[in-house]
Amino acid sequence: MRNEGSSPEVRASAKHISISAGKTRRVVDQIRYRPHEQAPMISEFMPYRACDPVLRLLPSAAANASRVGLSKAEPFVGGTEAGKGTSYKRLRPRAQGRAYPMRKHTCHATIVVRHGHV
Repeated sequence: MRNEGSSPEVRASAKHISISAGKTRRVVDQIRYRPHEQAPMISEFMPYRACDPVLRLLPSAAANASRVGLSKAEPFVGGTEAGKGTSYKRLRPRAQGRAYPMRKHTCHATIVVRHGHV
């Protein structure tokens, strides 16, 4: 996701989101390379639980972009990532006093905002 052009890029990331990376990737793939005004509308009406953390990450990326000097009208979502985070290990009670190990997956989501188009 490196930008070889002269336009600046700004990142915003959310770490340890308690949902798997594959489920989050479904949402961030839909908003990649979209105008910044369009991205919240797309993720707001998708029926997935991962939309909420992504919706909270978009204004953060816009605020970071305005601090660097990108205007709010022009930027677009230049790139998105949803990588695997740490897994919490828990025990699930089972029959006859047994316990089975269980892993709760987390992910790290990153949104890159930049000027211009791809």
